[in-house]
Amino acid sequence: MKKLVLAIGFTIFNLGIASAQKYGYVDSQYILNNIPEYKTSQLQLDNMSVTWQKEIEAKYSEIDKMYKAFQAEQILLTEEMKKKREDEIIAKERDAKELQKQRFGVDGDLFKKRQEMIKPVQDKIYNAIKTYAEKGAYSVIFDKSSDLTMLYATPKLDKSDDILLLMGYKKGSAAGAGGGAKEGTGAAGGTGGGAAGTGSTKSK
Repeated sequence: MKKLVLAIGFTIFNLGIASAQKYGYVDSQYILNNIPEYKTSQLQLDNMSVTWQKEIEAKYSEIDKMYKAFQAEQILLTEEMKKKREDEIIAKERDAKELQKQRFGVDGDLFKKRQEMIKPVQDKIYNAIKTYAEKGAYSVIFDKSSDLTMLYATPKLDKSDDILLLMGYKKGSAAGAGGGAKEGTGAAGGTGGGAAGTGSTKSK
């Protein structure tokens, strides 16, 4: 019985600590959308992607013309000539696939460019969130735009605009963030130290 009383007392004590913890959330995608550097970088990436896609489509268009010409003319070709034409088409297809992989594959040119241009902005956001959390004594700051499911969150706990101001930007104009109060206390869904990092931008 004594052990049970001690266990209950310890649980209540832990609940008391949890209820005193400060927590909040941000929408990292909302923050990104209100940073001019991110918009500029995203536009450059989109233009780069379109240019590379056209480059690849041109190669496949050329292959298609070669194949149709081969089909129309193969009856007039010798076996040696057929083999040569077939090898040329296969080589062109291989080159086109390699280029597509180089541009858009895992660790491809687009991925590397995105890392080069977007990651510094994401790191800047993370550092601002970390600073904000440490100064405000927040135990946890969630990211609304990550895979974390938030069925409901009161706007007063949204710190997105506070992070923008801390980074030297104006409050956002896009829908989705409520500037709200600077502080929120209550029982956290789970305990954890530090601030949650911003996720990668889902490209876009």
